Amino acid sequence: MKKILLLFAVTLCAALSAMAVTDGQTYPEVNGIKIVNKWIFDRVHSGTAYTSNAICNQRARTATMDQGIIYVSRSEELAAIVGNDTISQSVIHRFSAVDGSPLEDLPLYLDGAPYGRFLGVASIGKDSFHHIWVAPMTSNMQQYVPVYMVDTETGELTLVVELDKGDAPQRTDYLDVIGDLTREQAECNIMTVSGSTADPGFPTLYRMHADQGGDWEGGFDGDPYMDVINFYPETKTGFSLAPVIKMIDGPDEDSRYSGEMFYIDCFDTAPVIYDYSGSVIDTFEETDPALWPQATPNGCMEFELEGRHFLVYVNADMNGNGHGCQANICELGEGQSLGGMTKYWKIPADSLGKFNDSGLRVHCFAVEYGVDKDGFEEVTLLTFKAFNGMAVYKIGRNVDAGAEPQPGLKGDVNGDGEVSIADVNYVINLIVTGNNNLAGDVNGDGEVSIADVNAVIEIILRG
Repeated sequence: MKKILLLFAVTLCAALSAMAVTDGQTYPEVNGIKIVNKWIFDRVHSGTAYTSNAICNQRARTATMDQGIIYVSRSEELAAIVGNDTISQSVIHRFSAVDGSPLEDLPLYLDGAPYGRFLGVASIGKDSFHHIWVAPMTSNMQQYVPVYMVDTETGELTLVVELDKGDAPQRTDYLDVIGDLTREQAECNIMTVSGSTADPGFPTLYRMHADQGGDWEGGFDGDPYMDVINFYPETKTGFSLAPVIKMIDGPDEDSRYSGEMFYIDCFDTAPVIYDYSGSVIDTFEETDPALWPQATPNGCMEFELEGRHFLVYVNADMNGNGHGCQANICELGEGQSLGGMTKYWKIPADSLGKFNDSGLRVHCFAVEYGVDKDGFEEVTLLTFKAFNGMAVYKIGRNVDAGAEPQPGLKGDVNGDGEVSIADVNYVINLIVTGNNNLAGDVNGDGEVSIADVNAVIEIILRG
């Protein structure tokens, strides 16, 4: 009977609110730094609330986060009429980074018409000045990769630049942008990597550059592409399935957005740092073998906290041994080296999911910076894996799981000042994770159980 009631409550919550649960894990403090999961929306913790959501789709491949909003791009979602034709319009789904609550969807338009290109928003990201951009997957039959800036009010796309493949047109999947796409406040660099559905892949990088206030040109001394000749391991000769590229912020203001160094994470290796001459700068060769990612996932990025440099990278995809779709967070070694990395945490400790996503390898990360009430720096980190889930974590000296419940407001177990479906989800999470935190003891019987879920629901229904 308890399981039936709990299933009913979970189903009710799924209908009213998609998010509000956490991963239920306690992570150790490392070198004075803490991490806590603020919310999670995935196969492991959210059940049908996630699997019935529009972002649980193999066309929803990438996500980013900016100014407290998460943007999940999904290609070919809505049926739209254009003249006598019906096309599949791309959509950006939006969520609050604070609590995961859904925000208004953003259907996309190009030149006033629904945007319906095949895998038209395979890649989404933000530049360094809060501009959201999207780009399609392109085949080796397509000469240019169009990069569009998104009007987040109307969904209208503006073509920023067409990245030319020059004399080496190959497939591209995922891009990265650093600087200012408008070129008003800073220079801008855009990069992507050629990919292949089979080994050994291709060695080609594509890059466009524009100075502040300037025009676009090829990013390799005027050329739009370059063939890499140095790889790690040395036996590699190309980049195979859906490689990911991530440019690193420069060390000073003059080089902040130059993108002179960048990670490439490929199907059959760990992340490798290159410079824009195509030289290998650093690898996992000297890294503790325990930190090597399992085969096949692609995704990484650096972030900084209190002058320390961190790397977050995907540890395993849905085919990984044990739990899948997890990421390692490590502090880089002396001189920001990969070889001297120190592992802090693996998130989520119990996985986002381990469901076959038809071979999608990309795993997305995004960060935002802030300060806590005491003035200490803190980082908000998004982890997103297509077809398995997403979560937001806070990292810093003083992060915690949330506010204490307000005394005197019965049913407000999550302490947000009101009694809502978020409190139902909070109690369910306590039960599922076995956490007998008596903040969830709404009916006062000395334990946290399905009776407390029902008590909160009754309070909500009574208004």
